[in-house]
Amino acid sequence: MHLTRRAALVLVLALLAPFASAALDPTRIDALTGLKGTWNEAEQVYKVTQPRNDLPVSVDGWTMPPFMGLTSWAAFTAGAKAEVMVMGDLVLFEDEVNPVMSAALDAGLTVTALHNHFFFDQPRVYFMHIGGEGSLELMAQGVRAALARQKEIRAANPKPANFFGSAFAPERNAISGAAVESALGVKGQANNGMFKVVIGREVTMPCGCVATKEMGVNTWAAFAGTDDNAVVDGDFAVLEDELQPVLKSLRREGINVVAIHHHMTHEQPRMLFLHYWGRGSVAMLTQALKRTLEVQQSIPAPSHRH
Repeated sequence: MHLTRRAALVLVLALLAPFASAALDPTRIDALTGLKGTWNEAEQVYKVTQPRNDLPVSVDGWTMPPFMGLTSWAAFTAGAKAEVMVMGDLVLFEDEVNPVMSAALDAGLTVTALHNHFFFDQPRVYFMHIGGEGSLELMAQGVRAALARQKEIRAANPKPANFFGSAFAPERNAISGAAVESALGVKGQANNGMFKVVIGREVTMPCGCVATKEMGVNTWAAFAGTDDNAVVDGDFAVLEDELQPVLKSLRREGINVVAIHHHMTHEQPRMLFLHYWGRGSVAMLTQALKRTLEVQQSIPAPSHRH
């Protein structure tokens, strides 16, 4: 039977429809990620999964099967500006979060949220949402690198750790506030040997009201311990375009990221908040924060407009 060019083209497209883009070749994705997946024909998405069945997790006293929400996954679809787009969620124990975050960021993925899904879970479980656009090879290998780092940690220490290295137990609090103010260029507040600085930002709420520093739109850092043995915890208020550079800077500096989420809805511009925890001398910690603030401030002004 003779086919017209138009009919032949329609036939070819129909045959190729299940995997319209070579980028979504399931065999290639499986090989690059080291995982097995399933194809969603209606959504044109290929999704790979890895259940967390290496350690039992109990929630509310019940040993929870991975099917109930303890499965890491990454979904791939054809990209609009790059070969593919990937989105996913990694199920991690506390001591896995920051090494896996560094592995993901170093591999070219983005990290877009970090939070819990349960209460009364033992051991504590966190969920790190990832994304990215680029070549299939880069995105898939990024997923593989992140999960490989998680496996390395559990292979070295089967039981999740209870501390960042060792417990922080200073005999007293005696932070030199002047040193913190000098390094960060912000006046702070002392309290029983601890010291805190706050840097305000502003957003506009749906009512037209301006939410300011005292309304909770701020970056802050609180120090405890001594100048030689200190802990810093705090929060970075970041615009969406600032999130990845700030995350990368904090991780390069050895600062642990413990949450990434939003505090408001419908604000303009959209503001995200990432919480952190670091250990070291006051000099080291303040310089790490100063360099991260400089990275944040270096984001070009057009990126701030949403």
